[in-house]
Amino acid sequence: MSTVKINAVNSETQFADFPNRKIAYRTIGEGNPIILINRFRGTLDTWDPLFLDLLAEKHQVITFDYSGIGYSTGKLPTDVKEVAKDVKDLCDFLKIKKAVFMGWSYGGLVTQAATHQYPELVTHTILLGTGPIGKRVVPLEQSFLDHALKPVNDFEDEVVLFFEPESEESRQAAKASHERIAQRIDVSKIPSTMEIFQLYFAGGEGAAEDKENYRDKLKTTKTPILIISGDHDTSFAVENWYPLTRQLPTSQLIVLPQTGHAPQHQNIPLVIHYIDNFLQNTK
Repeated sequence: MSTVKINAVNSETQFADFPNRKIAYRTIGEGNPIILINRFRGTLDTWDPLFLDLLAEKHQVITFDYSGIGYSTGKLPTDVKEVAKDVKDLCDFLKIKKAVFMGWSYGGLVTQAATHQYPELVTHTILLGTGPIGKRVVPLEQSFLDHALKPVNDFEDEVVLFFEPESEESRQAAKASHERIAQRIDVSKIPSTMEIFQLYFAGGEGAAEDKENYRDKLKTTKTPILIISGDHDTSFAVENWYPLTRQLPTSQLIVLPQTGHAPQHQNIPLVIHYIDNFLQNTK
C-alpha cells in the first residue's frame, strides 16, 4: 500500500497553543531543523513550494506565521526582538534544541534578532534578500513602495517586488514560481490593511534605530552566517552590506545577477546548492 509523500502543497497546517495566541506552522522533511522566518506580508502559503520541497530533501523544514499574521492568532509585535520570541516559543513547543534560522526580507531582521537573543539555539543563520540591522545606506526604492502597499498584489506587482523586471529569464522564473505558489494559497490570509502594515513598519524602524546594538554584535557572533542577495533588490539593496565588508568574521555574501528580492524563488536549485554546502562545511 503506497503512502502519499508529505510535501509543501499537502502538508498539514498545525497550531502551537500558547496562553495568548496560536502560532500556525507546517513541517516537511527529516533531518536537522531549519526554521523559515517570513517577509513583510508573507504567510505559510507564500513560500515557493519547490524551494521548500528541495530544501526538505536533506532537512526538516518548518514554516510558520508570525503572531497575528496569516493563520496565526494574536497580534504582531512592533519590535523585531519581540517578534523573534515566536521563533523561540515554536522551537520550545516542538522540543527543538538546535536549529538553523533562515530569514527573508523583514524576516531577515527578525532572524538577526533571534540569532543574537538565542545563541544557544541557533547553529547557522541564513539571510535571504535582506540587510543588516541598523541604518540603511541605500533606502527602499520607490517602485517597491508603489507595489508593496497595494491591498492585493497581482502578478505584475510580484515581478517588480521579487524579481528583475528587465530580465526575461527572471520574468519566466516569476511566472513559474507564481504558478507553483498558486497551488496552495488563501489570499484572504495575506495581510492587506494599513493597520497591520504599520506594525511591520514599526518593527523595521526600530531595527534601523538598533537600540540593542545588533549590528555590532554581527561583528562578534560565533554563528556562521550565509547572506544571499539579488543584484537589484528594490527593498533591501545588497549595497547595505558593503560597509561591513571585512568586519563580519563568520559571514559569507553571495550576490546573484539579474535577480531581485527573492533569490530563493528565482534561482532555486542554485540557492539550495549554496545552502547545503554552507551547512555541510561550516561549524
